[in-house]
Amino acid sequence: MTGDQQYWTSRPEVGSRPDQITLLLPDLEVTLETDSGVFSGARIDRGTRFLLMEGAVPTQGATELMDLGCGYGPIACALAVRSPGSRVWAVDVNERALDLCRSNAASAGLDNVVVTTPDDMPDDVAFNAIWSNPPIRVGKAALHDLLSTWLDRLAPEGTAHLVVQRHLGSDSLARWLTGEGWTTQRRASRKGFRLLDVSARQLTDTDKDQP
Repeated sequence: MTGDQQYWTSRPEVGSRPDQITLLLPDLEVTLETDSGVFSGARIDRGTRFLLMEGAVPTQGATELMDLGCGYGPIACALAVRSPGSRVWAVDVNERALDLCRSNAASAGLDNVVVTTPDDMPDDVAFNAIWSNPPIRVGKAALHDLLSTWLDRLAPEGTAHLVVQRHLGSDSLARWLTGEGWTTQRRASRKGFRLLDVSARQLTDTDKDQP
């Protein structure tokens, strides 16, 4: 198993091979430290770049943003630059990735990034928006559980912005999300990737009455 294939584990077994790359977008430039054992450590993933180039940008007044599966932090750092008044939660299970994300945010002077594991995420935070290049390769059941957990943390008017490869099931994922109550729309499609905007699930009166 290669280092990149281990990125969804808490402690990658592959040896450390530090590297450095630059996230260059029309509105920002951030130098990022990377390593083996994290997602796309050798370069900015094409899906991530597509999400940052053509996906939604933080809205004015949004206070709680999330990068789900932050890796070494390209999305989290971009959100923090674009929305300095927001708190950006960078969440991952990979301890090596979390250390890199924390260091990269600090090196860029982005003190509005909070790096955490899922277990350490406060229960009372509702997100105005979530951005994610989700770990499709963990398997359908694990992916559905992951998305269900965090999409239900969206604020009532919140939206999640996902990038998914078409050949890895983007269209079936969109159908599943809509079927589970999260209205899902395709924002854009390019070179085998889909950008999906997922609206917060609206609770029925019956749901609200349940403990």
